Amino acid sequence: MPQTQLTIRTRGQGLYEFTDDVAEFVRRQKAEEGVLTVFVQHTSCSLLIQENADPDVRRDLKTFFSRLVPPSDAPSMSWVTHTMEGVDDMPAHIKAALMAVSLTIPVNGGRPMLGTWQGIYLFEHRDRPHSRSVVLHLSP
Repeated sequence: MPQTQLTIRTRGQGLYEFTDDVAEFVRRQKAEEGVLTVFVQHTSCSLLIQENADPDVRRDLKTFFSRLVPPSDAPSMSWVTHTMEGVDDMPAHIKAALMAVSLTIPVNGGRPMLGTWQGIYLFEHRDRPHSRSVVLHLSP
């Protein structure tokens, strides 16, 4: 069963599309049909399938999650005890707990069966740049 690992370099909080990398992996496998699993090996970022046409969608999602889970030094987050790794760390874990860390995508005709405006994203929840490992696994 084909498998590979991607490294996605982030520049801080935001959504990073890697749809083309996934499509290229599937294409190289020459598999007509199957199920693709995408899994991120970290606890402070997540994965999602989202619109890839209008960048306002990505900005609005980032703003929404920042408002939903503010930094741990915000008054509404005074209950947070895990603060040793910075004010963005525990909020990043909460965001990752609310979102997916793996995706399942059907493959047909040798390509991921994404909709017209769908893209695959890593959602970085930390402020600092990171190198994130994403595993791709294609099952027949």
